[in-house]
Amino acid sequence: MAFWNRKRRSGGGSPHDGSDLDSARTHFQEFTASRRGVEAYVEPATNITATTVVLIAHDGEWTRRALPSRPVAFDVARALGVPVYDVNQTGYPARMRAWTARQRRTGA
Repeated sequence: MAFWNRKRRSGGGSPHDGSDLDSARTHFQEFTASRRGVEAYVEPATNITATTVVLIAHDGEWTRRALPSRPVAFDVARALGVPVYDVNQTGYPARMRAWTARQRRTGA
């Protein structure tokens, strides 16, 4: 328990808790600017991670970052100017699974 208290006092946040909003925004902007056909999928918070946004490009390449809350996640995704979906309602596109499978086969 003391470890978590030290972490909180020091101002350090976990990349999985959504505390680094500026870094996530910058990463998302770079990803969106360098790829085409990007869509955003908002994932709900779990017991382990904060709310997350997954950006998926036209070829299935994807990236994920944690954000502080569901409303912030939707706001950040909308600010990118890409379509935004709730993953609980739409699921993930098949191209994301296909890209991940290709990456596993090639060892990348």
